Amino acid sequence: MSKVRILIADDHEVIRKGLALVLRQRPDFEIVGEAQDGVETLAQARSLKPDLILLDWKMPRMDGITAARAIRQQVQGVRILVLSGAPVEDAVLDSLEAGVDGFVPKSISPANLTLAIRVVASGQPYFAHEVTHALLERAQVGRRRQKERISLSQRELDVLELMATPATYRQIGEQLSISEETVRTHAKSILAKLKQPNRTQAVIAGLRADLISLD
Repeated sequence: MSKVRILIADDHEVIRKGLALVLRQRPDFEIVGEAQDGVETLAQARSLKPDLILLDWKMPRMDGITAARAIRQQVQGVRILVLSGAPVEDAVLDSLEAGVDGFVPKSISPANLTLAIRVVASGQPYFAHEVTHALLERAQVGRRRQKERISLSQRELDVLELMATPATYRQIGEQLSISEETVRTHAKSILAKLKQPNRTQAVIAGLRADLISLD
C-alpha cells in the first residue's frame, strides 16, 4: 500500500517537529517536507506535490487560507487539512467553502489526527465538531430561502446525509441497499442541483441550506 505523502506547514518549529515525530510513527505516512509560512508552503506544494498538506491557517508572509487558494489553482490533486489553534471564525468557514478539505483544532489527539489525515487523504471531508457547529449556526441565516430554491428527492437527501460521513460510495450503497453506480448517479444529480464542484462543497451547501444535519 502506498504511503500518504504529507507536507507540514506551521510557523512554529516546535509544532512542526512534534507533528512530524508523531506522524512518522504511522507506517502509512511519509513526511516529505516542512514549511514555515504560506509562501514556502506554496513553493513546496508545487515542487514536492504531496498527497496532503497539514496547514496552519495563521502564518506570516502569506496566511494559510490565501496559500490554500493558490495551491488549489496551481497544484492538482493535493488535499488540504487545516490545523489551527485559533477559534473558528468566518475566515475559516469561508476557507472551507473555497476548497479546503477539512479542519481540526491543534488540541486534537494524535489518534484523531491520524484518523482525520486518513479520511481526508482518501478523498472525504473531515470537520471537527467545532467547525460543524459553526457551520450549522451560520446556516441559519437565509436557510429558508435557500431551502425553497433547492429540491432534492428523499433518496438524494439520504445520499447527501451519508456523503457527510467518511463512508465511500460503495459503503453508502450498502447502507441504502442500492448499487455504487446508483449512488454515483444520485451524487452527480446532487452536485448539479446544489451547483457545487465536489462532495465536500455539496455537504457544506447542504448544511447551510438546512437540507441535512450531522446530529
